Amino acid sequence: MAEWNLGDKERKGLKKEIENAILVGVINSKMTVAQSKEYLDELEFLAMTAGAKAIKRFTQKLDHPDKATYVRKGKMEEIQEYIESHDVDMVIIDDDLSGKQTNILEEHLKRKIIDRSSLILDIFASRAQTAQAKTQVDLAQMQYMLPRLRGLWTHLERQRGGIGMRGPGEKEIETDRRIINDKIALLKKKLEKIDQQNETRRKQRDGMIRVSLVGYTNVGKSTLMNVLSKSKVFAENKLFATLDTTVRKVVFGNMPFLLSDTVGFIRKLPHHLVESFKSTLDEVKESDILLHVVDLSHPQYEDQIKTVNKTLQELGVIEHPTIMVFNKIDQYRSAYFDDLLDKETKAELEQELLNNLKNEYEGKEVVMISALKKENMDIMRASIGEKVKVLYEKRYPYKTPFYS
Repeated sequence: MAEWNLGDKERKGLKKEIENAILVGVINSKMTVAQSKEYLDELEFLAMTAGAKAIKRFTQKLDHPDKATYVRKGKMEEIQEYIESHDVDMVIIDDDLSGKQTNILEEHLKRKIIDRSSLILDIFASRAQTAQAKTQVDLAQMQYMLPRLRGLWTHLERQRGGIGMRGPGEKEIETDRRIINDKIALLKKKLEKIDQQNETRRKQRDGMIRVSLVGYTNVGKSTLMNVLSKSKVFAENKLFATLDTTVRKVVFGNMPFLLSDTVGFIRKLPHHLVESFKSTLDEVKESDILLHVVDLSHPQYEDQIKTVNKTLQELGVIEHPTIMVFNKIDQYRSAYFDDLLDKETKAELEQELLNNLKNEYEGKEVVMISALKKENMDIMRASIGEKVKVLYEKRYPYKTPFYS
């Protein structure tokens, strides 16, 4: 069983060498076959991002996961047989597990058990660079582990000891829980201090319109940020490439505004991560305009939009002026257009697609671009520029002559 060490100053995530993993998911009655496949595709992408290679998938149709073993006995035996005959390092579950479930699964399968939340937390831990991101991840990990102490941990390294730590007959689990609660309290205080510093920085930016990039993870937000701001923000084809909010001053013509790139959202994002990263997402809450970036080439992009909108709803910003930015039009063509079609037919199909998207997301401006190929960026800039100008005229009329 994996042991967690609170004394570690650096959390480096899963081992750097590639580990073989099998993926296990439950398909409930509300899921379609396409959705169940897409969910495991995403879990495989998460595993790859963390440094694991998915070599096999197992699914079972159940209304609810088994309370003890997640899957039923027959499927468990099937998984056991596969593990015994193949080189498997870990089993990754596409849902959250209780400490009891994790413990039972490890006893049966004799392999490391990783659930979806712990996998995402691991990726966040390996990607956190700044003090704020590291503190947020640490807090999320502590809050996630606290209710799982009894079933998951057999031992927790003491961070302090001596007089006053152990009462007569006190159980180790109670001491462990106290250590975790103390750690959570310290991390919250540290985050409060960082939040105050960030608030001061945001106040210094008063007088400027703020635009934020939001969207599902890996839809191309950072690439778009680089194109619009002509800067170099880290971007790669992996999940959660960006954890810290990046803010750049952008000038269109002689009209400046602040553009921020934020952490991507994902299906079943661990609740504690959302809570811990709310301070980072304050940049979104205080934005005047949202650029909701969507991967148009993704087969489940509509589900991804719903996931993002649900989070925006929780943040109270769903009604903010929004431009729906359907990115990766170049990949959409490659995936869905026949190579034999002539240019005119392709253009007609794209216009029809754009019209359908405008009808579907009525009330919001819609643009289709390729940030990577810098396609339709003039339309994108004009759309942003017009909204920024209107806001300047409303909010800072004395500045309008300079930005007209």
